[in-house]
Amino acid sequence: MAGHKLDEIDRKILAELQADGRMTNVELAKRVGISAPPCLRRVRTLEDTGYIKGYHAEVDARALSFEVQVFAMVGLVSQAESDLAAFEDRCQDWPLVRECHMLNGEVDFVLKCVAPDLSSFQSFLTGHLTSAPNVASVKTSLVIRCRKDQPGVPFDVLEERLAQRA
Repeated sequence: MAGHKLDEIDRKILAELQADGRMTNVELAKRVGISAPPCLRRVRTLEDTGYIKGYHAEVDARALSFEVQVFAMVGLVSQAESDLAAFEDRCQDWPLVRECHMLNGEVDFVLKCVAPDLSSFQSFLTGHLTSAPNVASVKTSLVIRCRKDQPGVPFDVLEERLAQRA
C-alpha cells in the first residue's frame, strides 16, 4: 500500500464497493464518474495493493440457526509474542470464533463467537477455550441484540478529514 496514493476516485470506488460489493463494473464506473475500463484497472490496483482484501456476502446467522452470539474476553498467563501468536493460531482453528482481536488493557483478546445454541457454546467454552494452553481467564457476555453492524470504515469521516487538511 505504501506505493499507491489514493485519489478521490479511488476513495469513491472503495466506498461504493464497501456498500455493495456485488455491483457490476459498469455500474461502479457510472457511480464514480469514469468509464468502465479505467474503473476496472483501478479496482484491480486497489486489490493488488491490499486496499481491497476480499468480497463477502453478509450472511444472516440467525436465519441459519446460529442463535447465540457471545463476546469472550480472554486473559493469558503470558504475553510473550510467541504465546500471543500461538493463541491467535489456535483461534483460527475454532470455527465458532468469527473474530479475534488483541487488545491492550485488562484483557488480552476479545473473541466474537457464534453458536447454534447455548449448549454448543458452553461445550466450546469448557472443552476448548478455557482449557487452552496459556489461558488464565475468560469472561463472556451474551449478545441480546445488535442494533448496528457496519464493517469497514466511515468514508464520510475520511473525506471530511482530507478536506480539513487541504
